[in-house]
Amino acid sequence: MYRYSRQYIGPVQAIIMDWAGTTVDFGSRAPIEGFQRLFASRCIDISETEARGPMGAEKREHIRQLCELPRIRNAWQAQFGKLPDSNDIDTMFEDFVPMQIEAIAATSVLIPGVTDLLLWAEQRNVRIGANTGYADLMVSGLLERAAEQGYSPQSMVCATQVSKGRPYPYMSLTNAMQLGVENLAACVKIDDTQPGIDEGLNAGMWTIALACSGNEVGLSLEKWQALSAEEQDKYRQPAYKKFRQGGAHYVVDTIADAISCLEDITRRLALGEKP
Repeated sequence: MYRYSRQYIGPVQAIIMDWAGTTVDFGSRAPIEGFQRLFASRCIDISETEARGPMGAEKREHIRQLCELPRIRNAWQAQFGKLPDSNDIDTMFEDFVPMQIEAIAATSVLIPGVTDLLLWAEQRNVRIGANTGYADLMVSGLLERAAEQGYSPQSMVCATQVSKGRPYPYMSLTNAMQLGVENLAACVKIDDTQPGIDEGLNAGMWTIALACSGNEVGLSLEKWQALSAEEQDKYRQPAYKKFRQGGAHYVVDTIADAISCLEDITRRLALGEKP
């Protein structure tokens, strides 16, 4: 007869993190540059706000969702005399891949705080996983560049390696299986997009949303640091509100603020709390 396991009261076993806007590429600039270049190659200009809308999705799906926007559909109709179809999206994705690889290579600098989090995890035998909406053929340079800076996750999953990307939980669940996690309540998903947070929630994990280093603010580290405290707060507050309404367990500015959340999760787990 099957017996249910006792309530989990152990420590955090694994941290699963996104890439752009979470651990590298402050401001999540690489995808935006890629999408804007892609549509410009079709003589269609898209705004940064439009490009950021589906952020977190698998990149072909991201392109499809952009093509569903009424303004972009109308611009496509005017340019080509028809609406974009699946063949157009397939061709655009093929063209997008080299553009994205180039943009990723130029922006794969670790975000301040990642090294401290990795040390915290190493000292506690916490395993590190990573996943991304990037296709697997886009990330070899990213992995190499991150490794040069001291970051090599023990598990890496791309959206193209599972049947469905975010907000479905399949990438994080694959990470958890590869890392040998005993209980999903012992996992923490850290992400800078709502679909990434939804992924963690749907997987039954704790979630930490990063409001200022990624998609919601969209500024490079240099531009962010150049803002006054009052200007930063104007960007920060809407992002915090969005993630709190979206169900994130914790919302902080950047990965540099995540350790205090991880320590609080450790305390809550010891009390028998679940995500």
